[in-house]
Amino acid sequence: QQQLVESGGGLVQPGGSLRLSCAASGFTFSPYTMRWYRQAPGKARELVASISSVGGTTIYLDSMKGRFTISRDNAKNMTYLQMNSLKPEDTGVYYCNRIPALLPWGQGTRVTVSL
Repeated sequence: QQQLVESGGGLVQPGGSLRLSCAASGFTFSPYTMRWYRQAPGKARELVASISSVGGTTIYLDSMKGRFTISRDNAKNMTYLQMNSLKPEDTGVYYCNRIPALLPWGQGTRVTVSL
């Protein structure tokens, strides 16, 4: 069964950090571009960061540049999102997916940035 499982979310104070993980299974992971998305409360899902198959190219939403770092470990079939200097507006459910997308989406991992 092909699936992506996100983890690592939680409650953090503004300025704090979290590291999200995405475990892939059931398919050959290394050839796929991987992406992290965020769905804030009441808003549509948006792309946060993207990483190419060998990790040489990364792309970030402007508001995340300098704060978030996407990485991958092809040997472990894992994708990561290191999030630093978190802000309340970073609150949401974070999902990972490949390109082309694997359906259905995973359950995501919830990040809450609040005092």
